[in-house]
Amino acid sequence: MLSDTVQYALYLTFLIPAILCSLFVLYYFLFDRTLRQALNNHVITVLALLAFIQQVTIYPAIVYFHSQNGVWERSLIFCEIWGLLDWGLYIVQTMVFAWATIERHILIFHDKWVSTKKKRFFVHYFPLIFLLVYCFSLYSMIYFYPPCENSLINFNALCVLTCFQNSYVFYMWESIVHQIIPNFIIVLFSFALFVRILWQKHRMHQPIIWRKQRKMALQLLSISLLYIIFSFPLAVSTATNFINPVVNLTMDNWKYMILLSYFTYLLFPFVCAMTLPNLRIKLANLLPLKRRARTIHPEQLGMAVIN
Repeated sequence: MLSDTVQYALYLTFLIPAILCSLFVLYYFLFDRTLRQALNNHVITVLALLAFIQQVTIYPAIVYFHSQNGVWERSLIFCEIWGLLDWGLYIVQTMVFAWATIERHILIFHDKWVSTKKKRFFVHYFPLIFLLVYCFSLYSMIYFYPPCENSLINFNALCVLTCFQNSYVFYMWESIVHQIIPNFIIVLFSFALFVRILWQKHRMHQPIIWRKQRKMALQLLSISLLYIIFSFPLAVSTATNFINPVVNLTMDNWKYMILLSYFTYLLFPFVCAMTLPNLRIKLANLLPLKRRARTIHPEQLGMAVIN
């Protein structure tokens, strides 16, 4: 496994740029009227906001943990808050993005399903609200109002062991419903979206419609690729261990999978930024050192002619 020094350097290298990029992305998603009103950006904005919350809370704590070579005594309440913001938000983000891969099929191929306010509420807003309320309620209970006592594990970055983890029923529910199914939905529906877009383009031959679909598809597929590379391996490992417990991964392998999953939300704002329309113009408007065209005054022009 990578040493604490190497992990400290890795997290610190990506963290500050990730926070700045998150601010950039959130600024445009929230304050650009066109982007704010686009239905396809709503879920992505929520995910960007959740990732930003993690970047300014959990990731600095992880950096500090590794700077202390993995030795940091913390209180139980601190670790319970850490658990909610770390593991709880990870599950929330995975399940919300899994829904986004399903919803993108609706927005691209069945836009009549969201053509009225009533339809938009039930098809677009309600599933997102339900997932957020369900996940936050469940994990708030798990970490702050458990029927038994949580315990400390100070040798680990995520320093709380919930008593629910001793329940086989909860283990099955969380493994299958919260991890395995959402990650496989991301893979399957992203691949299906890619195939449907190619087929639609070939069948319809309508470049205007295709350009509109392409923007929505590329936004989702770019983020899906991030999940597939950094988050999906942990889900596969969980599924493998669940289906065949005899095939046990070593502790180092599990730690590598977990390390990969943490980079999902460090890299998330960069992928979102790349899908913003007119990205160059937006960056140029924010950069203080933007090159300005040199103004030629009449006096300078006259001197140049005389010379």
